[in-house]
Amino acid sequence: MAFDIVDLRSFYASGLGRSARSLLSQHILTRWTSCIGQSVMGLGYAPPYLDPLRSQALRALAFMPAAMGVVNWPNDALSATALVDPDTLPLPDSSMDRVLLVHCLEIAQHPRNILEEIWRILTPGGRMIVIVPSRSGLWIHSEQTPFGQGQPFSRSQLRDLLRETLFSPVHWGEALYLPPFERQLWLKSAHTFEKLGRTLSLPFAGVHVVEATKQLYRPVLTRNASRFSLPQTQRVLPNYAGSNQRLKQQV
Repeated sequence: MAFDIVDLRSFYASGLGRSARSLLSQHILTRWTSCIGQSVMGLGYAPPYLDPLRSQALRALAFMPAAMGVVNWPNDALSATALVDPDTLPLPDSSMDRVLLVHCLEIAQHPRNILEEIWRILTPGGRMIVIVPSRSGLWIHSEQTPFGQGQPFSRSQLRDLLRETLFSPVHWGEALYLPPFERQLWLKSAHTFEKLGRTLSLPFAGVHVVEATKQLYRPVLTRNASRFSLPQTQRVLPNYAGSNQRLKQQV
């Protein structure tokens, strides 16, 4: 299921969306404390989270899947957005230092293809942050938010997907312990919910937040050589040397 760009903008303009943006931005900025001189790309619907990074980055791009639609970003400069096929990104190899995936993998028909493309465009030592709905979280049960739609992931599913596409996780985190409801009392306590959830390792966080780096070398699969013995062979041709010797004796 693809998100509609209008619904996404409306969500992030709401009180609940602003709280979600604040909480997730904390995780991103904690991992990426500096993007000075680096190229940053967001894939999915990343503009709400790219604004704090744009001031430091050498360049910042926001790519949105064709099925989602596209909006102009940033508002105060030349547009840095593009409508793309996420399976075939219009970027050269090893051209991005940081990639943020949000509102992306859960709506993709082939998440593996997207991660393979991210692997291709990341520089050696480049980092990727993936934000996806958690299968055990509260938010997946709320269809009124973008985190309640698409295909959620368990931690093991996400780990296997990253491993298959040659990414090595360097940090696992969870976020959005806040219940997904527009209630002012809860919204005012959003950071308290987040701190309490992380401290107690509560199981109902809304999303996984994973940072990973690409493996530079593909693993080489080895197979044990099959040991087998040759079958016993028997002579099938006549012994011409023996036949000649007998002929000489007869003569």
